[in-house]
Amino acid sequence: MRKVQDYYFKKAKKDNYPARSIYKLEEAQLKYKFLKPGQRVLDVGCHPGSWSLYSASVVGEHGLVVGVDLQHTEIVVQKSHAEIHWLCYDVCSVEFVDYVREHWPGFHVLLSDMAPRTTGTRHADHQQSLRLARRVTELASFFLYDNGTLYCKVFQGEDFPVFVQECKEMFATVKVVKPKSSRLESREVFVLGQGYRRMTCCG
Repeated sequence: MRKVQDYYFKKAKKDNYPARSIYKLEEAQLKYKFLKPGQRVLDVGCHPGSWSLYSASVVGEHGLVVGVDLQHTEIVVQKSHAEIHWLCYDVCSVEFVDYVREHWPGFHVLLSDMAPRTTGTRHADHQQSLRLARRVTELASFFLYDNGTLYCKVFQGEDFPVFVQECKEMFATVKVVKPKSSRLESREVFVLGQGYRRMTCCG
C-alpha cells in the first residue's frame, strides 16, 4: 500500500502539482468528462491548489476557475490555462456567497475536496463531513447553472445513503466514485452529480 501512495506522491511532484489529490479529480474527469473547455468552475476547499490547477488546464484560456479556501493560496498558471481567482473565505459565511454573486453569474461545475479535521471518532467525523457536503449542495443551489455538475468528497457512514438520496433529488444522475488514488483504508468517497435541476416550489 505504501508503494501505491509513494507512486502518487512522486507523480504529483513530477507533474508539478502541489498535492497527490489531483489524481482523485483527474481519474473522475477522464472517465466522466464533466469538465469542458470554456466552463466556469468553483473549487471550494481548494488549498493547496491542485484541483484548481487541473481544472484550469482542462477548461482552458476561455474558461475560468475560482478557488476558495480558509488558507491563502496563490499559484501562477500557465498562459494556455484558465485564469484562476484565488479567494480566502470561509465557504459557510454569508460574505463568501455575497462576494461570489457580485463577481460571477454562475458556474458550470462545483468541486469540493473539503474534509473536517478528524477526531478519530468515526461517527463524529462522518457527521462533520456530511455537514460540509450539505453546505456544498447548498452552494450548488446558489451558483450552479442548470445541467451543471457537482463533484464532492464525503466520508462514508450510516447517514451517507441519505445524503446520496438528497443529491438524487437535485441531479439527473448521481454516482459514487472511489478513485484508485484514494487510500484504500480511507472512508472518503466522491459523489458525482450531473444534470443539476433547479428546485421549484409549488403553490
